[in-house]
Amino acid sequence: MKLYNYFRSSASWRVRIGLAFKGMDYDYAAIHLARNEQFAEPFANQQVSHLVPALVLDDGRWLSQSMAILEYLDEVQPEPPLLPQDPVARAQVRALAQDIGCDIHPLNNLRVLRYLKNDLGHPQQEVDRWYHHWIATGLAIVEQRLAATAGRFCFGDTPGLADCLLVPQVYNAQRFDCPLDNFPTVMRINEHCLSLPAFAHTHPSVCPDAA
Repeated sequence: MKLYNYFRSSASWRVRIGLAFKGMDYDYAAIHLARNEQFAEPFANQQVSHLVPALVLDDGRWLSQSMAILEYLDEVQPEPPLLPQDPVARAQVRALAQDIGCDIHPLNNLRVLRYLKNDLGHPQQEVDRWYHHWIATGLAIVEQRLAATAGRFCFGDTPGLADCLLVPQVYNAQRFDCPLDNFPTVMRINEHCLSLPAFAHTHPSVCPDAA
């Protein structure tokens, strides 16, 4: 398999965590979003959304969208699982993951921040204010959900899908100097996750394209 990704892309990091958690080998293919490599061929011809990550399977088929890729990995290699067996618990884990992947991340994606600054003319201070607002709003919801589900990880004492999304989102928040003192459970889980190889060995700072 080949993973097209960008070292600072939180969506890409989610998939790197999932692959490492499953112990699955892949080729690392860097697409530097800040240099607009996502619009260059041959990547742009295959990935019409111009977004990372994209996972190319051994038979040449392409998969996109990080949560779809993570669930694919869970289906083709069930152990260790990213989702619990109980249907209600699975729905709860998916909901927590979507709180991050659908409600927080899209509002603060690079292309959104670029549009605010470059197309709409907002100064960097206002762009940062936008970012901080949606991080605080979203993580407040996550913190409340974790009060009912968290153990050492987002859902009990086993790492899973929600943790794959939480850690990269915290990394992005820290990059943009977002205040995080109001989210003690989020930060406790983040710290514990980063002590595990699947998270630490896929960190953006150790990626081949980190610069």
